[in-house]
Amino acid sequence: MAGIGNTGPHPQRQPHPQRWRPAGLAALAGLSALALALGGCSGAKVGEAGAGSSGGGAGAGKCGSFNLAVNPWVGYEANAAVIAYVAKKDLGCEVTKKDLKEEVAWQGFGTGEVDAIVENWGHADLKKKYVEQQQTAVAAGETGNKGVIGWYVPPWLAQKYPDITKWQNLNKYADQLKTSESGDKGQLLDGDPSFVTNDGALVKNLNLDFKVVYSGSEAALIQAFRQAEAKKTPVIGYFYEPQWLFSELKLVKVELPEYKAGCDDDPEKVACDYPVYALDKIVSKKFADADGPAYRLVKNFNWSNEDQNLVAKYIAQDKMSPEDAAAKWVGANRAKVDAWLGKKG
Repeated sequence: MAGIGNTGPHPQRQPHPQRWRPAGLAALAGLSALALALGGCSGAKVGEAGAGSSGGGAGAGKCGSFNLAVNPWVGYEANAAVIAYVAKKDLGCEVTKKDLKEEVAWQGFGTGEVDAIVENWGHADLKKKYVEQQQTAVAAGETGNKGVIGWYVPPWLAQKYPDITKWQNLNKYADQLKTSESGDKGQLLDGDPSFVTNDGALVKNLNLDFKVVYSGSEAALIQAFRQAEAKKTPVIGYFYEPQWLFSELKLVKVELPEYKAGCDDDPEKVACDYPVYALDKIVSKKFADADGPAYRLVKNFNWSNEDQNLVAKYIAQDKMSPEDAAAKWVGANRAKVDAWLGKKG
């Protein structure tokens, strides 16, 4: 939520870890990407007049402006959709969503271009840089979602070859999992290259005869698993929970060496499974210090994997707009929303 670095769809994605994104962009390249990304969303570049103010300042009414980063997986989009809907409808905020990759979004904290990231998958490296060193960001509590990253196979494959779900047996199936992209090795399909992932190190350190191949997106991963199940073709790939696809397709997780604290500290030497992530929210320090209505909403926002999967399903499978999906969920869960807003039942 996914997808990916260290954990993050996914999860170092420190699984992100990072969730699976590469260790990070060079500073200059990152700033350039941020300027381009934000310019495309708001019509202004970083540093230009009118590029956007932080959500604690002047703007639309009592709430003011609220710049919400949206990272590229549908579970995150579900979080953002509901938060944005409540911010607009209940608090009168002027919400601007900005489609940004993870690390680029963190860079926006220091410029006021980004007020909140609402599904963070670990990213100990980014927390060290932006929270501890630059002090442009602060933690804003957990989302309530538990993130699981790992390697999965379609149900038919696990049923036909039960031992494929243990990493020690994967080399036995490498030939069956070869593709034109993986050459003479088995293919381990990953998602967006920006997702947090330890998969390259895992393949190397576990001596697996596989090659990591990037599909390019969460959508491509989903399509690959769906086709593999429908056509009974073999595939193994990176995936993560929460994810709405599990309500349709019961993917089976491969057992990797047990995760133990510290086993993923060195990205080059990782030889263990991903940890279970308590997903959290990160906001700009300026946004938090202002303590406005939008900040308090983000801080109080908390829901379950089931809640997220339902809204994500509305968006990805039922083809509802994010706003309509949020409106449907909010209408059925008013008590939860009122709790975020500090209203007494």
